[in-house]
Amino acid sequence: MKSFFYTALMSVLFFMNKSTAQLQYPATRKADQRDTFFGNIVADPYRWLEDDKSAETQTWVEQQNKVTQDYLTVIPFRDKVKTQLEKMWNYPRHGAPFQRGAYYYFYKNDGLQNQSVLYRQKGLDGKPEVFLNPNNFSKDGTVAMSGLTFSKNYKYCAYFISTAGSDWQTAVIMNVETKQQILDRVNWIKFSGLSWKGDEGFYYSRYPKPEQGNESKQDENHKIYYHKAGRPQQEDVLVYEDAAHPLRNVYGGLTEDERYLVINVSEGTSGSELWAKDITQPNAKFILLMKGFEHEASVVDNDGRKLLVFTNLNAPNYRVVAVDPDKPDPKNWKDVIPQKANRLQSVSAIGGKLLAFYLENASDRVYQHNRAGTLERAIQLPGLGSVAGFDGFRNTTETFYSFTSFTSPSTIYRYDIRSGVSNVFRKSELAAFNGDAYETRQEFFTSKDGAKVPMFITCKKGVVLDGNNPVLMYGYGGFNIPLTPDFSTSNAFFLQQGGIYVVVTLRGGSEYGEEWHKNGMLFKKQNVFNDFIGAAEYLIAKKYTQASKLAISGGSNGGLLVGACMVQRPDLFKVALPAVGVLDMLRYQRFTIGWAWATEYGNSTNSVEEFKNLYGYSPLHNLKPGTAYPATMVTTADHDDRVVPAHSFKFAARLQECNSGNHPMLIRVETKAGHGAGVPTSKLIEKAADVWSFVMYHLGMEYK
Repeated sequence: MKSFFYTALMSVLFFMNKSTAQLQYPATRKADQRDTFFGNIVADPYRWLEDDKSAETQTWVEQQNKVTQDYLTVIPFRDKVKTQLEKMWNYPRHGAPFQRGAYYYFYKNDGLQNQSVLYRQKGLDGKPEVFLNPNNFSKDGTVAMSGLTFSKNYKYCAYFISTAGSDWQTAVIMNVETKQQILDRVNWIKFSGLSWKGDEGFYYSRYPKPEQGNESKQDENHKIYYHKAGRPQQEDVLVYEDAAHPLRNVYGGLTEDERYLVINVSEGTSGSELWAKDITQPNAKFILLMKGFEHEASVVDNDGRKLLVFTNLNAPNYRVVAVDPDKPDPKNWKDVIPQKANRLQSVSAIGGKLLAFYLENASDRVYQHNRAGTLERAIQLPGLGSVAGFDGFRNTTETFYSFTSFTSPSTIYRYDIRSGVSNVFRKSELAAFNGDAYETRQEFFTSKDGAKVPMFITCKKGVVLDGNNPVLMYGYGGFNIPLTPDFSTSNAFFLQQGGIYVVVTLRGGSEYGEEWHKNGMLFKKQNVFNDFIGAAEYLIAKKYTQASKLAISGGSNGGLLVGACMVQRPDLFKVALPAVGVLDMLRYQRFTIGWAWATEYGNSTNSVEEFKNLYGYSPLHNLKPGTAYPATMVTTADHDDRVVPAHSFKFAARLQECNSGNHPMLIRVETKAGHGAGVPTSKLIEKAADVWSFVMYHLGMEYK
């Protein structure tokens, strides 16, 4: 028996070793497609893969998926990985409660439910009842609820549904008391919230209906409409449009007292223009509060006539100012919460107070101010981590928030606004993972240009720094988005297997204010890649790991990060996992909402300088024939209408063409899924099992 097992195992390992060297990828047709950018000719032989609806592309995807799954199937511990992930995922998870009228509402997932269920109960001691169960929307869990708002007097609620992870949403309106849908549905909503006016109707933003089969084209002509509950969508009233600028997005919402209709206009992911109209006054017109698009501004609330505005104008770390619409010039603004040394992330107006959310060394801090801006207290949090919740209105006296860290799942706290006392309301019990056995360290290293850059290192207590630890590095580095300590069941599995999980606080995010962001965008984007490479070199120098034990991962803009770093330093990493990545930097702006990212990246058609900058780091265009690249699994989804899958298709095809090493260059294309939102639990577990099996095998790990 022992001899048979040994022979079988050796044959599997032999096949794996041979398969990495002799992996047969599907033949990918090359076309003679060339583009000219300011006199520079750039070949694009895989342009045909941009048509993800064509029969040829779909056949290519099916063949690539088969190669990937055949490869993963041979990894001897893959089934054990999936079984353990299912065990770890299977614990009850709750969201922070929020009060609407007589009811408290909360989301709960029993463990392996594809979508979390929304419950409600009368009072905190009432019996919970199901209010909305998205698991009934589809058999496979791929139709998700992606947002919910209640009308002013809680007669109605409107919730968004999204199919297969798409950014396109439909609003469904429901009678709160009877839980019955009313007849009207509102379609073609994208990048929008809902703002109710009384119980009568709501404001929302949408695009025109896209052409059938051409859903990847540029999103243009965003408009604000008013929908009256119970009436068909064709009767909706157009409230605001900017026909002269079709590549702008517009968002509308009411202040809590329904006095002001506020409109934010954006030309990209940075910079906004702010307008407001006092709708209680007959024939009132919109007043320009802040001209676009050099700075950010949004309305927090109003005190009578004056508006409280959150902005980074003359305050790169952000502040809150009082603005009189009769005197909107910034010279007349009055500080309410002045700029501080740490980055002010957001401000909420609840319970007659202003709650200010700051980042301090990439970890959340919350401070309570009165309406005049005077600091009342710091809300005591358990440690390095992330908070969410603090929902409420002007008359709220208590609220709930959740706290999580790299080693502990969400704990929900009940917070008394008047006394400032927090008490544990509900704690998650994850029996399959002992978070107390692990610790998170924050360490700083020096990047290429001398910048001090932090990273969070989560590992088992007492880990030996002998250079032999498997490490996965994760990063994002863009769009003013911070990465703060957060719990992931998937990452907990890697820790349990003896891995070290590292999150690098890259420039391009918002962790240290607007300068930190600007030093990782446009012509300074290379700083982000240098930071990530510098983090890897630091981990190796400090004996946390070595290049043969190092994997890198990131999604969306983080997929660009991984693609750029594996291309620039293929010797430094053993495994690369670019997920739903922006990988073709010369054409990203041509698809869906990609045009809005030009404020972050630049545009290859704007100038020769922007073209050269983008071409210089574009992962697709910097792959070199005859190069040994890290073991790579590109992941994307067939319904991703934000970063269209063409990026990943073209990159994988070119990667397979260029790689000269023995490592596999695979692509995994998820079906009936999008950019990441609303993914059912079953698909999350399947993907995690595939990714961790691939990582562990190539880092030389054994399943524990």
